[in-house]
Amino acid sequence: MSSPTFANTNRREPALLGQTVVVIGGSLGIGLETGRLVRAEGANVILTGRDAGRLENAAREVGAMSSVAFDATDFDRLGKFFDELSTPIDHVLVTGPGPYYAPLPEFDVDKARADVEAHLLLPLQVARNAASKVRPGGTLLFIGGTGGRRTAVGLALISALTAAKPALVKNLALELAPIRVNLIAAGFVDTPLSAAILGDQLDARRERLRATLPTRRVVGPADIAALALHLMKNTAITGATYDIDGGQQLVEG
Repeated sequence: MSSPTFANTNRREPALLGQTVVVIGGSLGIGLETGRLVRAEGANVILTGRDAGRLENAAREVGAMSSVAFDATDFDRLGKFFDELSTPIDHVLVTGPGPYYAPLPEFDVDKARADVEAHLLLPLQVARNAASKVRPGGTLLFIGGTGGRRTAVGLALISALTAAKPALVKNLALELAPIRVNLIAAGFVDTPLSAAILGDQLDARRERLRATLPTRRVVGPADIAALALHLMKNTAITGATYDIDGGQQLVEG
């Protein structure tokens, strides 16, 4: 007598099956990891990044539908990118550069302008250009930080930008509804960008965080990607800022 067969009731449909996700800044770090995850959840992925060679490798690894190399703070080129999208999209994730900070005697106005463009004007320009392309209920998702919430010498600009971004997201969520707009505010994330900033101090930073964070581990790109996926899936969330720092603010003030 043959044994009975049973259907596998544990299977689930991929969460983003048939949807399209654009990742601006998707060639490494948080953007690349998010591209991997949403692709595994059934999404078509479009990657952008500044470095054409690195972007080509990332697109091949992810299995991206397409990739386009350009500087997102070239707002004319950004607008052209959205104009040239041939199909509607469901979600846009925008990563960003690390913070610029310097005490007043060393403050570089040109670097500060570039930081304002990347942290405030870029989200606004993405919102303007993506509004007609994103399906209702889709998401604009921006990456910010928590470090600028501290008060310290040299943090004047990044503190102002950190405070502004949640307000920006709330207003965009109202103006663009039913498109949803949310912000991920990360603490230290162990990415190639962090490695480039810290250089030979990176290992010491990791060890200090492992010893002091309530989670006793360092936040990585996969943690941010998992939160990004949740915010794409959960259609009840808009205008929100989600902190993800392993409890860093609790111990560093």
